[in-house]
Amino acid sequence: MAETYTERGIERPTDGETGWLNDRRVRWLGIAIAGVFSLGVAFFLLLILTQFVDYQLLVTILPQFIDALLLVLQIILISGVLSLTFGVMVGLGRVSQTGFTQRIATLYVEFFRGTPLLFQLFVVYLGVPAFWPPGQFPLQNWSFAAAIIGLTLNHTAYIGEAVKGGINSVSGGQSEAARSLGMSYIDSMRYVVLPQAWRNALAAIGNDLVILVKDTSLLTVLAIPELISVFRNVNSATFDAWTPIVVVSVAYLVITVPLGKLVRTMEERAMWGTER
Repeated sequence: MAETYTERGIERPTDGETGWLNDRRVRWLGIAIAGVFSLGVAFFLLLILTQFVDYQLLVTILPQFIDALLLVLQIILISGVLSLTFGVMVGLGRVSQTGFTQRIATLYVEFFRGTPLLFQLFVVYLGVPAFWPPGQFPLQNWSFAAAIIGLTLNHTAYIGEAVKGGINSVSGGQSEAARSLGMSYIDSMRYVVLPQAWRNALAAIGNDLVILVKDTSLLTVLAIPELISVFRNVNSATFDAWTPIVVVSVAYLVITVPLGKLVRTMEERAMWGTER
């Protein structure tokens, strides 16, 4: 039992016991706040689903949102693969021993991280066709290609920085040891540095892929029939905001929640065996 002292006949806890009581109070306060917040969110969702969602309209508009979701998944898949591929190249360029390559990679990253994605989409969508005479641009479905190019250019810069951070987190002594064993610079990066850098950068890369999913909402400015574009059309035609809002929210969660889970699983597997 903790020691106590008596002051004016009142038994009081010592400093150690007071600290324990304060910790317990803080813990219970946190639980209470979380409980109240959860109840508030549940009540709000229940109110929306029972009072503001038109389920007849929901059945009518659902095929449009499914088509938009499939289109978004297409864009995410293509842009994600390209961003990962080019991001590794940019990351290697950022740590390159060649000054020119490093400067070019740095300039690329600074530009695409320092300017808004919406601006970059407009540059690609409106700027590239301007090199051709009016009406002679060869691509018919340019908005789809421009969306993929714009998203890829932007997220390549962020993934490149994540790869660079992963490489820098690997001890330089490991690369030197690989070189001393006769490995070339490329082989030492491929077999020694990059596998460890991948583990260290995986969380940042996963976060960027989740951001890529949400960035597809900007593609409505390119007249692409993605989720936000369909939402705006439905809202304009029916003056019902909450029904399409619920559908769009669920659609994005259908993508981001499994993606986040996949990234966490990959992190756990990548770290398996590294801790003793």
